[in-house]
Amino acid sequence: MPTGGGIVSTVKATRLASEAELLASALTRLTALHQQGVTTVEIKSGYGLDLVNEVKMLKVAGQLADELPITIKRTFLGAHALPTEYKDDANGYIDLVCKEMIPVIVEENLADSVDVFCENVGFNIAQTEQVFIAAKKHGLAIKVHAEQLSALGGTELAAKYQALSSDHVEFLTEAGVKAMSDANMTAVLLPGAFYFLRETQLPPIEQLRKAGVAMAIATDVNPGTSPICSIQLMLNMACTLFRLTPSEALGGVTCNAAKALGLSKIKGQLAVGYDADMALWNISQPAELCYQFGVNPLNALIRNGKQVL
Repeated sequence: MPTGGGIVSTVKATRLASEAELLASALTRLTALHQQGVTTVEIKSGYGLDLVNEVKMLKVAGQLADELPITIKRTFLGAHALPTEYKDDANGYIDLVCKEMIPVIVEENLADSVDVFCENVGFNIAQTEQVFIAAKKHGLAIKVHAEQLSALGGTELAAKYQALSSDHVEFLTEAGVKAMSDANMTAVLLPGAFYFLRETQLPPIEQLRKAGVAMAIATDVNPGTSPICSIQLMLNMACTLFRLTPSEALGGVTCNAAKALGLSKIKGQLAVGYDADMALWNISQPAELCYQFGVNPLNALIRNGKQVL
């Protein structure tokens, strides 16, 4: 299994960094998103690849909620890549994830969900399912990174475990689309990674539309494949690169994003009983948010009914 040079480099830096250093670094990026109207984010681990450092990352993610008025959802992505110390023992590493990491993370209440990079350069179907079984046993929601580079079937597997979402999905098959529809999963589209990696395989947008699969849009901020902290740019790219309509793109960062995080009953809509998270924009029509980037038209930001910007 390839070791993934980019991820390995980031793992080394993450392991060397203190909690304070990770917090300061993350706070810069989170502030940029917050100033563009973001009130809820998902933060994934996956760059520690051992118990101590995965726990460290998730603890820091939680600390960010004390620094900014943002709701943080934490996802344990221990099965992101193979650490160098397990380079010839993928099954052994998955055992570590399932039998040691997940129980501790649940006991310390450090994550809401788990994620797995199910791919030829990540973990195979059997290994992915092992993580899903452990997650279910411990009451964690399930997500998957799948069909980014090949049609391995990770999305269909995740659907069997009632997963919330599948990220990337460029190589999603017709069977995968149907599985997502049947399981009421959300397809998380990541145009920043698509752009930065110069990918050419587009997600099956029209098939997802016809099947009624909710499409969320995310930055996928990470050091190797999407070092982009602009939700405005993602809105633009969703329309220009993926050919979503402005309405679909805006739904992708509001109601469908909330659905991907298991928050569809309290966030993502302006409705009675929902959290009063609102962004007020200096625009003449909503589609403008997908049109221009580099200029921030945010007039005010309200979270839980209180103005925070």
